[in-house]
Amino acid sequence: MPADYEEFDLSGIRTYPLASRASKARAADFARPVARGATFKAWFDSLPAILGAADLKRVVEAMIAARGRGRPIVWGLGAHVIKTGVSPVLVDLMRRGWVSAIATNGAGLIHDFELALSGATSEDVDESLGPGRFGMAEETGVLLNEAIRRGAERGQGLGQAVAAFLAESNPPFADASIAVAAHRLGIPLTVHVAIGTDIIHMHPAASGAAIGETSLRDFRYFTSSVARLDGGVYLNCGSAVILPEVFLKAVALARNQGIALDGLTTVNIDFLRMYRPQTNVVTRPVAGTSGSGISLVGHHEVLIPLLAAAIIECE
Repeated sequence: MPADYEEFDLSGIRTYPLASRASKARAADFARPVARGATFKAWFDSLPAILGAADLKRVVEAMIAARGRGRPIVWGLGAHVIKTGVSPVLVDLMRRGWVSAIATNGAGLIHDFELALSGATSEDVDESLGPGRFGMAEETGVLLNEAIRRGAERGQGLGQAVAAFLAESNPPFADASIAVAAHRLGIPLTVHVAIGTDIIHMHPAASGAAIGETSLRDFRYFTSSVARLDGGVYLNCGSAVILPEVFLKAVALARNQGIALDGLTTVNIDFLRMYRPQTNVVTRPVAGTSGSGISLVGHHEVLIPLLAAAIIECE
């Protein structure tokens, strides 16, 4: 049956005083203008305590609190982070004591290795794939695989072996290398590899036994770092699959041994919110605990230097 044209009766509508309502946007939380010549800290403090700016401030507070209590700050770095040019910022944080351990994937190590050797990385895949040149840089394939093989013989982890190889060979751009800095500063560097995903696996020098043995050892090293994260901070920067999966398994192993990881702050930094980082880093590891998970959305080349400046200036 069709309905009639009937106006709804508003005579009995109930209202309440505006002041009695809990509102999500408050003038007290709004941004404040800054004067010309203001300090970075003055600008940072002027950001609104709302949404992304509030989350950024929470991350800064968590990192400063962790450092103040002597708790670890562990960084997970995807390959894209290296390619966006923030290595010098991260190396500076390593020297200042804001990095307890670093995890990366195979591609992240490759980009860092090439930067150390030649001051450049990230080939044009569209240009090189057709003629069969993609991934065929000789030094990358030969030297990295040799360093990994030697690491396996010495009972080292993959990151440990390559970092030592680079530091000892002192390449022209060593100061730009996270791996070299890790070796020189005694910061654990672990590399988590999926076989067949990296260009060095295409070379005849690649040893599945050496890659698998050293990367598995790195997983166990990384798990030890994660197991110490009570009251600490873990940041996953730019890894959509590998590192979130590895981190979740490390958390599972720690909890299996009765390590609660209470007070842990997990942070994901990436251009998009994706399933695995959101669930395996931000949500699941802190569920039911006193910890918290935070997602920062934006460009690595902006957010990581901004975060670095904030923790240095606001400590």
